[in-house]
Amino acid sequence: MSNDDKHNKKEFMRKNLIERQGEAKVVRKIVMIAAIILVIIVGIIGVGGYFYLNSALKPVDAENKTEKAVEIPIGSSVSGIGKVLEDNGIIKDARVFKYYVKLRNESGFMAGTYELSPSMTMSEIMSALKTGNVGQEVVFKITVPEGKQLEQIAGIIAEKTNQSAEEVFEQLNDDSFVKAMMKKYPSILTDEILDKDIKYPLEGYLFPATYDYFSEEPTIEEIITPMLKKTNEVIEKYWAEMEAQEYTPHTLLTMASLIEEEATAQVDRDKIASVFYNRLDTDMPLQTDPTVLYAHGEHKARTLYKDLEIDSPYNTYKYNGLTPGPIANAGETSIDAALFPEETEYLYFLATPSGEVLFSKTLDEHNVKKNEHITSNNN
Repeated sequence: MSNDDKHNKKEFMRKNLIERQGEAKVVRKIVMIAAIILVIIVGIIGVGGYFYLNSALKPVDAENKTEKAVEIPIGSSVSGIGKVLEDNGIIKDARVFKYYVKLRNESGFMAGTYELSPSMTMSEIMSALKTGNVGQEVVFKITVPEGKQLEQIAGIIAEKTNQSAEEVFEQLNDDSFVKAMMKKYPSILTDEILDKDIKYPLEGYLFPATYDYFSEEPTIEEIITPMLKKTNEVIEKYWAEMEAQEYTPHTLLTMASLIEEEATAQVDRDKIASVFYNRLDTDMPLQTDPTVLYAHGEHKARTLYKDLEIDSPYNTYKYNGLTPGPIANAGETSIDAALFPEETEYLYFLATPSGEVLFSKTLDEHNVKKNEHITSNNN
């Protein structure tokens, strides 16, 4: 190859390289411009979305305090509630309401007729929807005391309705009804309540409190819903500690029910809880009389030795560990004690006829107190 040919070849390669470098620069510029445009578009959308969401979360009209009757039907979903509120001019956007509710993990909205205004904030609206039947007069109240069993609660409900205690109790244990309640409150009503050894699935889940009702003849679902809602609200406060101790709502309510049934007005429940936990830790049976009576399905002033022979998973004299489920409802004091027991070395406690509860570390010490306060009084 001649020198001229070599020179021409080099010149061609140099020009080709320059052209490729130029093309690469153009491509980089195009990519950079496209990226900048994309960032600007995303920014515009983001800023626009932010301002839209911010606006949608504000009251429709902060100056308009005119109240309007808004009816939320039974069984309404969050989407359905949002649509009703939007249609009535109480919120700006049903979709924003739906996502806001999910983001806040809000639940427990109740059916009813509410007096709402366009001036209300989103928080105020959600708070009102949890109260139920805002603006209506209370027709009657139902008070559920602590330590009551499902059958007893059915009787309390029957006194306020046109149904018999048997009819109420039957519906509370109806399979389709129970599953409907599980769907409504999945965080507390888990599959654990359907265990084959469970006597009554909703036992222990109807929180002790006084409830207001706003219609003459509410359904059993309308009566029970606020009781389950209250349990759900109380349990939610303890989620972090429950997770730390690997407690499910079912286990927690079961332990709390045992504490509740053994407690008296004069005793610290956290000490009773300590006895139960100390026994569980040493693989001792809990041997608590209320579980035996629950197994028998009757209420008695005293538990006899023959009663202890019943073969039931609820009989804590025969079987170690907790009962399959709660044996009654429990107040928040007992729930708190179940999670935060006092640290003691007690393995025994004894309730005296006067209501005092005496605690012991050893069986000998327990028997001395039993002879002094129980046996001697029976002679």
